[in-house]
Formats: sequence, structure tokens, C-alpha cells
Amino acid sequence: MENSRKGKPLYYQLVDVLKKRIEAEMIPHDKLLSERELCLYYGVSRTTVRLALQELETLGYIYKKHGKGTFVSDLSHQAASLAGAYSFTEEMLALGRTPKTIILAFEKQAATKQLAERLNLNLGEAIFKIKRLRLADDVPLMVERSYLPAKLFLGLDLPILESKPLYDVFLKDFDQHVQVAEEEFYASIVYANDAELLHICDGAPILHLKRTTFNSKNEIIEYTDSVARADQFHYKIRHVRSNLGGK
Repeated sequence: MENSRKGKPLYYQLVDVLKKRIEAEMIPHDKLLSERELCLYYGVSRTTVRLALQELETLGYIYKKHGKGTFVSDLSHQAASLAGAYSFTEEMLALGRTPKTIILAFEKQAATKQLAERLNLNLGEAIFKIKRLRLADDVPLMVERSYLPAKLFLGLDLPILESKPLYDVFLKDFDQHVQVAEEEFYASIVYANDAELLHICDGAPILHLKRTTFNSKNEIIEYTDSVARADQFHYKIRHVRSNLGGK
């Protein structure tokens, strides 16, 4: 490999080489060579290898399992955007993919302290819990656990949920107009129960999404805690800088 003074930094040259090898020769969940083996194979330092692997992990090409090594992510040519992931059906249709939802659980329960705070309810108030698996082209992408205040959705049952998307249920069956949804994202690792549903390895990287949805009266009508496959989703946002003001 070329010296970094002749162009790109050495570690980024290695990033390019490994990306091409992953795309051309490897399949999802293949194991990469160890750091030591990569050093010997490409004739570079351990620091260069580590920087390259960090960059590849950030780009979503690889994931690491503690004590087991580094593996190839399941890359998608059309990754879904998490910006607006609450309209999952519309997002998948816009990408030319076929969305599917499997309701894994639907039950009425008492709000725990944490859920009561999230939904702005009193401790022990009745809530509905809905656990769903979201798929596109029959590939599992996301596990969602949604919680709704029961007092706003009296009469909600499984046949209603199975008949249409959740936000259509809000509007058409309960006259709940979604005004705004607040979302937060962070990287995490998947636990065994969700890994099995998502068809990924236990401990694989995931994107964690928490969403709070408000109606036109500024009441919280939904709190959702989701895990999404990191190899199938990305988050993109556009910043527009004003010409006024400082740097």
C-alpha cells in the first residue's frame, strides 16, 4: 500500500481495500481476519488497522462481537431512513419494498412508573401494549413495542389493529389526529430475544429508537420503544445554514 504522504491517509486506503473485498467476496456475517492477520496481510501497523476497522464499523460495513471477532454486516442496497420511521409502511412503499407487519402481542396492562412518566399518566393507569415485527420483502427489520393510554382508545382490539396501519387506526377509528412525534436514536447491541426475531446474531449492532407521539390537544397518545437492524436502516438529516450570524 502507498505511503500516506502520496495521497489518502494509509488507514483510509485500507478502508477502501476492505470495502471492495467485503462487497465483492464476502457475505453477511462472514468473519474478517483478526487485527494481527490484517497487519501481516497488508503490511501495515496495528494502529492503521484499528483506525480502518473503526471507520468501517461507523459506515455500517462491519460489526464486532466481544471475544469473537469482527463480522460483515448485512448491507442493503436500499437502506431505509429512520427519519420518519414512524410511517414505516409509507417509507417502505417509497423505497419500492413490500411492507408487512406481524403483531406478536397485544394486551392491556397497568402502567409502570417508567411508562406512566413516558405517557404522562398516573401510576397503574390502564395502557395497551402492542409488540410488532416490521418486515420489508419478508426481511425482518424492526421490533416495535408501543404503549397507548387505554382511556383514549376504548374498544381497541386485535382485529382493528390487524386491519390497517397504527396511525390510520388512530385517525379513522379513534379520531386522534397526530400533531407531532418526538424521536431519539442511539446505537446499541441486540439481546437474544430480539436477535432471533430479526434474524441477526446475538450482540449485533442495532439502532434504538424511542418515539413519543402527541395529538392535536398536545396529549401523549403513543410511546414506542423500537430496535432496528443497523445494516438495514440509516439516519439522514439536512442542515441549512443561515447567512446571518456567526460561524
